[in-house]
Amino acid sequence: MVYNNYPWPGFAGEALSDKHRNAIEQAAKGVLDARAQFADASLADLYDPLTMPPALLKAHQKLDAAVDAAYQPSGGKKTYASDAERVAFLFELYQRVTSLLPAPAAKKTRKP
Repeated sequence: MVYNNYPWPGFAGEALSDKHRNAIEQAAKGVLDARAQFADASLADLYDPLTMPPALLKAHQKLDAAVDAAYQPSGGKKTYASDAERVAFLFELYQRVTSLLPAPAAKKTRKP
């Protein structure tokens, strides 16, 4: 999945912490380092779901976990059951960030 098409953490009102930024940078570097191990392979070869090198898959999983953690302050989950669930959250976040209407106010509850 490509995260650069969605609102990045920090644009949804919650700041992206240095901890999250550093974790994402290191994990992204890990993906590039894993790709470099297979310099003669094309991206099509590297990302074929049946033959993707385990080192590259592991690097992407680490990057996904770092990005997911960065979205938690914006309401994201620690883990998702599927990419579809993750995409649904990202679309909700996009709608929240781009909406011209104010966010709904929290409902007040009465004490009995």
